[in-house]
Amino acid sequence: MHVSLWTRVFSAILLLAASAAVPQAAQARDIVGFSGYGAGTIVVRTNERALYYVLGNGKAIRYPVGVGRAGKQWSGTAVISGKYLRPAWTPPAEVKHDRPDLPNVIPGGSGRNPMGAAALTLSAGEYAIHGTNNPGSIGGFVSYGCIRMYNADVLDLYGRVGFGTPVIVTR
Repeated sequence: MHVSLWTRVFSAILLLAASAAVPQAAQARDIVGFSGYGAGTIVVRTNERALYYVLGNGKAIRYPVGVGRAGKQWSGTAVISGKYLRPAWTPPAEVKHDRPDLPNVIPGGSGRNPMGAAALTLSAGEYAIHGTNNPGSIGGFVSYGCIRMYNADVLDLYGRVGFGTPVIVTR
Protein backbone atom coordinates (compact mmCIF):
# COMPACT_ATOMS: atom_id res chain seq x y z
CA MET A 1 0.00 0.00 0.00
CA HIS A 2 2.86 2.41 0.80
CA VAL A 3 4.52 1.81 -2.57
CA SER A 4 1.27 2.55 -4.35
CA LEU A 5 0.80 5.80 -2.41
CA TRP A 6 4.39 6.90 -3.09
CA THR A 7 4.01 5.98 -6.74
CA ARG A 8 0.89 8.13 -7.01
CA VAL A 9 2.54 11.06 -5.19
CA PHE A 10 5.68 10.81 -7.34
CA SER A 11 3.55 10.60 -10.51
CA ALA A 12 1.60 13.69 -9.46
CA ILE A 13 4.83 15.62 -8.84
CA LEU A 14 6.18 14.60 -12.26
CA LEU A 15 2.93 15.62 -13.93
CA LEU A 16 3.01 19.05 -12.26
CA ALA A 17 6.66 19.57 -13.21
CA ALA A 18 6.01 18.55 -16.81
CA SER A 19 2.98 20.83 -17.15
CA ALA A 20 5.01 23.77 -15.82
CA ALA A 21 7.62 23.19 -18.55
CA VAL A 22 5.06 23.13 -21.40
CA PRO A 23 4.39 26.53 -23.04
CA GLN A 24 1.05 27.96 -22.05
CA ALA A 25 -1.81 28.40 -24.50
CA ALA A 26 -2.04 31.68 -26.38
CA GLN A 27 -3.34 34.62 -24.40
CA ALA A 28 -5.45 35.93 -27.27
CA ARG A 29 -8.17 37.79 -25.47
CA ASP A 30 -11.11 37.14 -27.74
CA ILE A 31 -12.59 36.76 -31.16
CA VAL A 32 -14.24 40.01 -32.18
CA GLY A 33 -16.29 41.42 -34.98
CA PHE A 34 -13.97 42.92 -37.59
CA SER A 35 -14.54 43.84 -41.23
CA GLY A 36 -12.96 45.70 -44.10
CA TYR A 37 -9.90 43.46 -44.54
CA GLY A 38 -9.36 40.09 -46.17
CA ALA A 39 -8.90 36.87 -44.24
CA GLY A 40 -5.29 36.28 -43.26
CA THR A 41 -4.45 39.99 -42.94
CA ILE A 42 -2.76 41.38 -39.82
CA VAL A 43 -4.05 44.80 -38.76
CA VAL A 44 -2.29 46.73 -35.98
CA ARG A 45 -4.24 49.62 -34.48
CA THR A 46 -1.59 51.57 -32.63
CA ASN A 47 -4.04 53.80 -30.74
CA GLU A 48 -5.84 50.70 -29.41
CA ARG A 49 -2.59 48.84 -28.73
CA ALA A 50 -4.19 45.86 -30.43
CA LEU A 51 -3.24 43.49 -33.23
CA TYR A 52 -6.01 41.81 -35.18
CA TYR A 53 -5.55 38.64 -37.19
CA VAL A 54 -8.47 38.62 -39.63
CA LEU A 55 -10.24 35.25 -39.76
CA GLY A 56 -12.82 36.27 -42.35
CA ASN A 57 -16.62 36.20 -42.16
CA GLY A 58 -16.53 39.42 -40.12
CA LYS A 59 -14.31 37.98 -37.34
CA ALA A 60 -10.75 38.49 -36.09
CA ILE A 61 -8.58 37.41 -33.19
CA ARG A 62 -7.61 40.43 -31.10
CA TYR A 63 -4.27 40.33 -29.30
CA PRO A 64 -3.02 43.00 -26.87
CA VAL A 65 0.32 44.50 -27.94
CA GLY A 66 2.95 47.05 -27.02
CA VAL A 67 3.62 49.63 -29.75
CA GLY A 68 6.02 52.44 -30.62
CA ARG A 69 6.43 55.21 -28.10
CA ALA A 70 5.94 58.88 -29.02
CA GLY A 71 8.07 59.77 -32.02
CA LYS A 72 8.76 56.10 -32.82
CA GLN A 73 5.37 55.08 -34.21
CA TRP A 74 4.77 54.40 -37.87
CA SER A 75 1.87 53.52 -40.09
CA GLY A 76 1.66 51.89 -43.46
CA THR A 77 1.67 48.50 -45.11
CA ALA A 78 4.19 45.70 -45.17
CA VAL A 79 4.32 41.94 -45.54
CA ILE A 80 5.83 39.24 -43.36
CA SER A 81 9.34 38.79 -44.80
CA GLY A 82 10.81 36.42 -42.20
CA LYS A 83 9.80 33.99 -39.45
CA TYR A 84 12.20 33.18 -36.61
CA LEU A 85 11.95 31.14 -33.43
CA ARG A 86 14.12 32.29 -30.51
CA PRO A 87 15.87 34.84 -32.72
CA ALA A 88 19.15 36.52 -31.87
CA TRP A 89 18.85 40.31 -31.76
CA THR A 90 21.17 42.90 -33.21
CA PRO A 91 20.21 46.33 -31.83
CA PRO A 92 19.47 48.79 -34.67
CA ALA A 93 21.72 51.86 -34.91
CA GLU A 94 19.13 54.11 -33.23
CA VAL A 95 18.83 51.77 -30.24
CA LYS A 96 22.62 51.37 -30.06
CA HIS A 97 22.98 55.17 -30.07
CA ASP A 98 20.58 55.47 -27.12
CA ARG A 99 21.98 52.39 -25.34
CA PRO A 100 25.71 52.08 -26.16
CA ASP A 101 26.08 49.58 -23.30
CA LEU A 102 24.19 46.93 -25.30
CA PRO A 103 26.26 44.20 -26.95
CA ASN A 104 26.26 44.01 -30.76
CA VAL A 105 24.29 40.75 -30.67
CA ILE A 106 22.14 39.22 -27.95
CA PRO A 107 21.65 35.47 -28.46
CA GLY A 108 18.18 33.98 -28.84
CA GLY A 109 16.79 32.66 -25.59
CA SER A 110 18.80 35.11 -23.47
CA GLY A 111 16.85 36.91 -20.76
CA ARG A 112 18.31 40.16 -22.15
CA ASN A 113 16.95 39.51 -25.65
CA PRO A 114 13.86 41.68 -26.23
CA MET A 115 12.64 39.57 -29.18
CA GLY A 116 11.15 36.87 -26.96
CA ALA A 117 10.00 33.50 -28.27
CA ALA A 118 9.56 34.42 -31.93
CA ALA A 119 9.80 37.24 -34.45
CA LEU A 120 7.95 37.99 -37.67
CA THR A 121 10.06 40.50 -39.59
CA LEU A 122 8.38 43.05 -41.80
CA SER A 123 9.33 44.20 -45.28
CA ALA A 124 8.97 47.84 -44.20
CA GLY A 125 12.44 48.13 -42.64
CA GLU A 126 13.90 47.23 -39.27
CA TYR A 127 10.53 46.47 -37.68
CA ALA A 128 9.10 43.18 -36.47
CA ILE A 129 6.16 41.70 -34.65
CA HIS A 130 7.82 39.81 -31.82
CA GLY A 131 7.53 38.38 -28.34
CA THR A 132 8.99 40.00 -25.26
CA ASN A 133 11.04 39.28 -22.17
CA ASN A 134 9.05 42.04 -20.44
CA PRO A 135 5.35 41.06 -20.43
CA GLY A 136 4.51 44.15 -18.35
CA SER A 137 5.20 46.26 -21.46
CA ILE A 138 2.22 44.83 -23.34
CA GLY A 139 -0.49 47.45 -23.63
CA GLY A 140 1.93 50.38 -23.58
CA PHE A 141 3.70 52.78 -25.91
CA VAL A 142 7.09 51.19 -25.32
CA SER A 143 9.12 50.32 -28.40
CA TYR A 144 11.20 51.88 -31.15
CA GLY A 145 8.46 50.93 -33.61
CA CYS A 146 8.23 47.17 -33.30
CA ILE A 147 5.01 45.46 -32.24
CA ARG A 148 5.44 43.47 -28.99
CA MET A 149 3.26 40.52 -28.06
CA TYR A 150 3.09 38.09 -25.18
CA ASN A 151 5.32 35.14 -26.05
CA ALA A 152 2.38 32.71 -26.14
CA ASP A 153 0.50 35.07 -28.46
CA VAL A 154 3.37 35.57 -30.91
CA LEU A 155 3.81 31.79 -31.08
CA ASP A 156 0.09 31.44 -31.82
CA LEU A 157 0.30 34.10 -34.56
CA TYR A 158 3.54 32.54 -35.90
CA GLY A 159 1.63 29.34 -36.58
CA ARG A 160 -1.16 31.17 -38.42
CA VAL A 161 0.85 33.31 -40.85
CA GLY A 162 3.26 32.73 -43.69
CA PHE A 163 5.71 34.70 -45.79
CA GLY A 164 3.90 37.45 -47.65
CA THR A 165 1.08 37.83 -45.11
CA PRO A 166 -0.11 41.45 -45.42
CA VAL A 167 0.39 43.71 -42.40
CA ILE A 168 -1.40 47.03 -42.08
CA VAL A 169 -0.41 49.41 -39.29
CA THR A 170 -2.74 52.32 -38.49
CA ARG A 171 -2.60 54.96 -35.83
